[in-house]
Amino acid sequence: MTNRFQKSHTRGAFWGRLASAAFFVLMLALLLLGLDSLSGTTARQEAEGLKNSILQSAVHCYALEGFYPDSLAYLEDHYGLTYDRDKYVVSYEVVGSNLMPGVTVIPLQ
Repeated sequence: MTNRFQKSHTRGAFWGRLASAAFFVLMLALLLLGLDSLSGTTARQEAEGLKNSILQSAVHCYALEGFYPDSLAYLEDHYGLTYDRDKYVVSYEVVGSNLMPGVTVIPLQ
């Protein structure tokens, strides 16, 4: 007497499980690639936001005091500018007291 609920084809079950496992690994890899891309986009947007904040603070200083600040330290001391030095490198290049400074923000991570 045979059990009608028992599968007799073990070879087909093996390939089915292998295909399921391969599909799972593929979906997991795609998810991780998507998350990595998303974090890269977020880092670029944060760096752009920091650059805009620095320029906005410099323009605010120019409007109030009549000159662009000669350093980031001046903006930090007088206008409350803060940023994470472990996360970003900021280049603040002054051309003249009446010309907009050049600002470059580079994410470290």
